[in-house]
Amino acid sequence: MKNIVRKLHQIDATGQAVGRLATRIAVLLRGKNKPEFEPHLDLGDIVEVANISKMKFTGQKLSQKQYHHYSGYRGGLKSKKMSEVYAKNPDEVLRRAVTEMLPPIKLRTAMIKRLIIK
Repeated sequence: MKNIVRKLHQIDATGQAVGRLATRIAVLLRGKNKPEFEPHLDLGDIVEVANISKMKFTGQKLSQKQYHHYSGYRGGLKSKKMSEVYAKNPDEVLRRAVTEMLPPIKLRTAMIKRLIIK
């Protein structure tokens, strides 16, 4: 087992589109920017993002995009517009985007814990 060296990457979200920012963060969290990348190992770095409230949204995403949550019961599908989620908790929009860009494997929870949003 090799020693895993994790760097701290600081990213400023001012004026950046949510999706493009999320892909950049997902690559760093996964460790795909390193030459020793292996898909079954968690070699990613720590990412710190600042100025979330100054992100840019293209098109009509704020008014049209919806987030869904299913409770598991009949009729338990709940939906919220992106504008509602962003107004209440701006970092939730970025965190959801990054989470969906990471592969749905056991390592994903450890990867998303290394995302620090200020």
